[in-house]
Amino acid sequence: MLDFIKENIWYLLVIVNYILAISAVFTIFLKRINPTKTLSYIIVLVFFPFLGLLVYYLFGQEYRKNKIFSKKHILNKSVVKSINKELEFNKAQIKKVDNYLEEKVKLVKLLHTSDEEPLTLKNKIKILKDGDEKFKHLLKDLKKAEHHIHLEYYIVKDDNIGTEVLNVLCDKAKEGLKVRLIYDDVGSKISTRMKRKLSDSGVKHHPFMPVLFSKFTGKMNYRDHRKIAVIDGKIGYVGGINISDEYLNKNKTKGFWRDTHMCIEGEAVKSLQIHFLSTWDFVSDEKLAVYKTFFPEVEMDKDDVALQIAASGPDTDWANIMEVIFTAIVTANDYIYITTPYFVPNEQIITALQIAAKSGVDVRLIVPEKSDSWIVKHASNSFLDALLKAGVKVYKYNKGFVHAKTMVVDDLFSTVGTSNMDYRSFNINFEVNTLIYDVEQSKILKKHFLEDLKNSNEVNYNTYLNRSSFDKLKESYCRLWSPLI
Repeated sequence: MLDFIKENIWYLLVIVNYILAISAVFTIFLKRINPTKTLSYIIVLVFFPFLGLLVYYLFGQEYRKNKIFSKKHILNKSVVKSINKELEFNKAQIKKVDNYLEEKVKLVKLLHTSDEEPLTLKNKIKILKDGDEKFKHLLKDLKKAEHHIHLEYYIVKDDNIGTEVLNVLCDKAKEGLKVRLIYDDVGSKISTRMKRKLSDSGVKHHPFMPVLFSKFTGKMNYRDHRKIAVIDGKIGYVGGINISDEYLNKNKTKGFWRDTHMCIEGEAVKSLQIHFLSTWDFVSDEKLAVYKTFFPEVEMDKDDVALQIAASGPDTDWANIMEVIFTAIVTANDYIYITTPYFVPNEQIITALQIAAKSGVDVRLIVPEKSDSWIVKHASNSFLDALLKAGVKVYKYNKGFVHAKTMVVDDLFSTVGTSNMDYRSFNINFEVNTLIYDVEQSKILKKHFLEDLKNSNEVNYNTYLNRSSFDKLKESYCRLWSPLI
């Protein structure tokens, strides 16, 4: 028997591999996931069973309803419940924004129904147009912190700017402040020496979903793609800029990096705080006592800005950010201006943009001329035909790399956050966006968009149609992978 196994080991391994692959195919069928995604996995599993199993293991397992992400029990604590009660959605709040929001008020109601996310009115915000501006403000606020600092980032590196930020965290922890840091284990690169320094200084830090051999895991599923900073419960930061030198433009040799972040003061910081505490509860063994000092009282003047915080991920019942973007598109009357570094949309978003453009809405999209992902670049190009044909104007940013994730609609609504316009952000990763219901702030983002157009080339539809057959082949190939990337 042993001799037979030795002589036929490779045949047996192939048979076992096919059995496992077929089993995975049946599992995918039973899950009733997106048909396009189902076919993509089945093709890979049938024709490349070993590779297919590896891809399915790393990317295909659906955890949205899995207990691994049942981490929201912290929200049942009495203090958090009272905070949610203070921010509770009510008709009086709606009336204050209903006069100018028109159909956009549907966004407020949608997010409240899907995720019980309150509309907050007492806020001031500052739009930060690049990394240099973001870190200038963030470092200043970190140094002025008096009670606690909470950071949650997809990428944290102990390079120049990263070391500067992490050293401030160490200094504040030594002063007696409570400092907590969450970093994604795949996205971040923090040396053992720096981790030891953080621990010795009193900074509590935890990786999000640790993995073995993170260098080789690439874009594994279910990553914490959020960028949240909460300082003393009074100031919050959210947007596209991680903690790394690549987001700065000082002495940059790889080209200009265009990004958008924002600073918030006011009630919406409480929502960011709740999302941070929820994730902290998941990544740490600490049974953190939630104090009222995490949620200080807010005093604002008449210049208040109405905000909602939209969070989505495997722990939410709905694809909240995607649904908000979809609703904003279909309720647009005048214009829709979108900037995204990764445009690999689902059918819902494509259809919504087509209908808007054909209905006379000015729909414009900015994507990078040069992408940091070969597959994403060509997959993204494959979707442009459907948009251009419907009258959507597409522009490719050529000054450097555009990493901003923004949308402005009708001078009434805008959003800044971490979510890309792709399947991964909409359905797989943990993301967070700020929804801005304010004319003045929306006009600021509109101005930034129009300035970026000056550094962009419009895609000509005829030129696009006449691109080489080789380009079309690359696009078709990469599009097959679009539900997986």
